Amino acid sequence: MIVWINGPFGGGKSTLVEELRPRWPEALVFDPEMVGYVLREIVDVPTGDFQDLPLWRRQVADLAVGLVQEYGRPLLVPMTLVDPGYLGEIFGALKAADIVVHHFFLKVAPEVLVRRIDARSFFPDDPAREERVRAWCKARIEACTAAVDTLPGDTVFLDGESTPRELADQVLAHVG
Repeated sequence: MIVWINGPFGGGKSTLVEELRPRWPEALVFDPEMVGYVLREIVDVPTGDFQDLPLWRRQVADLAVGLVQEYGRPLLVPMTLVDPGYLGEIFGALKAADIVVHHFFLKVAPEVLVRRIDARSFFPDDPAREERVRAWCKARIEACTAAVDTLPGDTVFLDGESTPRELADQVLAHVG
């Protein structure tokens, strides 16, 4: 089983997964951003978004399938994935491998996202890079908010302004 925690940057995906970890110790955590970071070290990413690389999408799906099949444990995946084609590609590969995917999306008001992004520290020793990352995250708020209408019908929407504990309770209740 895969529990995909989706939502905008600053939506609370990683915080929710950190809340789930001690309450679901058998679950593994897989952050697809790590695949993107590795690919960035090897190849050029012309758009600046590693999700645009077909290899990233294949590797994310293949690694998720491999982790579930090899280790027989649930997988927690905190990752923003709002392009309908990319989501369909990855989720389609997971379902083709007969893996149950529980897809959650954290809904958060844009003004709250801006405050959260501004409060985060990405690269404290590199202010210029820090500001570029913040600007990149903020520039994607609109697309993430609009994606709510294009997500799969079985997506479970969560109020991303609830406490991490409340959200974890909801996720655990849903997945049984």
